[in-house]
Amino acid sequence: MEDAEAIQKLAKSEDGKFLKGRRIYTLKIPKVDGGCTLSVRINWSQRIPYLDDLFCLNVPFNFPAYLVPPGKKVKNIQKILLHINSGISSEIVCKHTSHPMKILSREVGSLSFSNETEVSAWSNIDFELSYSISPSDLFGGVLLQSPSLHDFDQREMFCLYIFPGQNQNRKVFRKEVVFIIDISGSMKGGPLESTKRAVLASISKLNHEDTFNIIAFNGDTKLFSSSMEQATDEAITRATEWIDANLVANGGTNILLPVEQAIKMLAETGNSIPLIFLITDGSVNNEREICNLVKASLKSGKTISPRLCTFGIGTYCNHYFLQMLSEIGRGVYDAAYDVDLIDSRFQMLFTKASSLFLANITVDAFKHLASLELFPTQIPDLACGSPLIVSGRYNGSFPESFKVSGILADMSDSAIHLKSQRAKELLLDRVLARRQIDIMTSHAWLLESKDLEDKIACMSKQTAFPSEYTRLILMLTKEGKKTPPSIIVQEMRKRMDMWKSNKVEWKGQEIVFLGNQGVGFGNLTATAENMQPGKEIKATQATDMLVKAATNCCGRLIDRFCCMCFIKSCMYMNDRCIVAFTQLSAALACCEIFNCCFELCECDCF
Repeated sequence: MEDAEAIQKLAKSEDGKFLKGRRIYTLKIPKVDGGCTLSVRINWSQRIPYLDDLFCLNVPFNFPAYLVPPGKKVKNIQKILLHINSGISSEIVCKHTSHPMKILSREVGSLSFSNETEVSAWSNIDFELSYSISPSDLFGGVLLQSPSLHDFDQREMFCLYIFPGQNQNRKVFRKEVVFIIDISGSMKGGPLESTKRAVLASISKLNHEDTFNIIAFNGDTKLFSSSMEQATDEAITRATEWIDANLVANGGTNILLPVEQAIKMLAETGNSIPLIFLITDGSVNNEREICNLVKASLKSGKTISPRLCTFGIGTYCNHYFLQMLSEIGRGVYDAAYDVDLIDSRFQMLFTKASSLFLANITVDAFKHLASLELFPTQIPDLACGSPLIVSGRYNGSFPESFKVSGILADMSDSAIHLKSQRAKELLLDRVLARRQIDIMTSHAWLLESKDLEDKIACMSKQTAFPSEYTRLILMLTKEGKKTPPSIIVQEMRKRMDMWKSNKVEWKGQEIVFLGNQGVGFGNLTATAENMQPGKEIKATQATDMLVKAATNCCGRLIDRFCCMCFIKSCMYMNDRCIVAFTQLSAALACCEIFNCCFELCECDCF
C-alpha cells in the first residue's frame, strides 16, 4: 500500500466486509452470465482450540437448502479428505468425529481420513473432529526448517513447543488477581452484562488462598476494596453485590489510571502469580504511553512480575494495543468481536492464565545463535491444559539438545531437556504466518516503524495471509492472457490518484478492491461517542439482512417464499405469464416494496 487513504476510498465497505462479529465475510461477485457454472475455492487458516488435552477442529459444513439450483437435478455428493500432520514423533489418537470417517493411512505423527457419500440432502451440521497427540507426561521439542528459494527472509525457521501433559495433580501458582472492567457508556446493555457474568464466574473459580480485587473505570475509577481480598465465600458474595450496584455503564474511557492502580496494588506480592485482567471495548489516544509505562513498571527486579492479560470487545478497541500490552506483561490476549461470545471466551482466557505451573521460562539454546528474532519477544508461562508455542527466525546452528528452565509453583527451579528435529512435510512459514503477522503488526504500531510495515506486507504477499498493510482484489479476465499480479500492482500505483471508482478496467481486466480484512487500529471517534460494539454493521443493507435472516427462522421463510418456490413455480409457467410476473416484480422493486420484505426479514422471529 503506497497510499492507504486512496486505497481505503477505493475499497467501499459493501464490496467486501465482515459481518456477525467477524465470523462471516461477504463480497459481491461481478455479473455472471446465465447458464455458467460458478466454482468457488476457499483457502483459510484457523487456530485449533486445545481443550481437555484434545485438539478440537471445527470446520463450517452447513449448506442451506437454497444453495441447490432450482429445477436442476444434481447429485448431492459430500467429500471430505482430512490429513493431520502434527509434525512431531507422537501417535495421533482420534477421539470424536461428527461425520463417519474411514482411515486411509496411519503413521507416527500423521493420520489421514476420507468420507465420500451421495446423500439425499447436504450436511446441516459443522464438521467436528477431536484428537490427542500428548502423552501423559510433559514433553516438547523444536521443529527446524530452512527457507524456500523464494522466501524474502533467508534465515532459518524454528518452532518451539511444550505440552503440559495430562497430569491433573500438578501444583499451580497461588494467584493474586485484579480485574479492570470498562464501564464507559458504550458497554451499556449486553457487553457489560456479559462481562459481569464472566468476571463473577472467574472469581468463583479462585481458591480460598487466592486474593482478588476489582477496578471499574470510565473517566474515573471505582475500587471494590482498598486492598486485596481473600477469595472466601463471604468476599465473593460482597463482590457480587458490589458489581450489581456499581457497574453501571456511563462516561468516557481512561485506561491509564486503572492500570497504574492495579500495578501498584500488586507491588508487594509474595510467592504467587500476580495477574491483571483488562477488559475494554474502547480505544484511547495515549495507548503507546500506557505500553511504555507498563514496560518500565515491570522492570522492578521482582522474582515474578505482574502478568497483564487483555480482552478486547468488538472492533472499536485497538486490538494490536491490547496484544502488545499482553506481550509486554507476559500475559494472554483474546477478543470477542461478537457480544454473545464475551462470557465463554473470557472464561477460557481466565482458565488458561490462572493455571500456570512454570514461570519465567528461559531457553539456553538461544544463547548460542548468531542472531534471533522471537515471536513473541518474551516467552510466555506454561499453563495446565494449554501448550506453549514460540517461533522465530535465526542465523547460526541450533543445538540438537538443549535445556528449558523455569520456576515452579513452590518457587523451586526446574529444567526440561528437549531435542530438535527437522520438520517433514510441514510448511512452518504458513503454519506460523498468522501468529507472526499479528505480533509484528503490534510492534509496527507501537514503534511506528515503516520498515516493519514493509516486512509485514512482504510476509502477507508471500504466505497469502491478509494484513493491515495489504489489500485483496478481485480480478476478472475478459479476454487474452491474465497479466501477472506484479505488473498490475505497478500500474495501480501509477493510476491511484486518477481512479474515482472502486472498479477499474485495465487491458481487458476488471479489478475490484475489497474491504479491509484486518481489524484496524481502533476507533477513537466511536469510543468518544460511546458507540456500542456491533453498531458498525448497518442492518439496513440488504446483504446484512439476508445473512442475518439466513441464520434464523426467517431464513426458512426466504427459502420457501421469497426465492426458491417462486422461481420453481415460474419454471412451469408459459412465456407470457413469466413476462407478466417479471414486469410486476420490476414495478414492485421501483415502488421499494422489496425493501419492506427486507425490513420484515430483519427481525429475529415473527
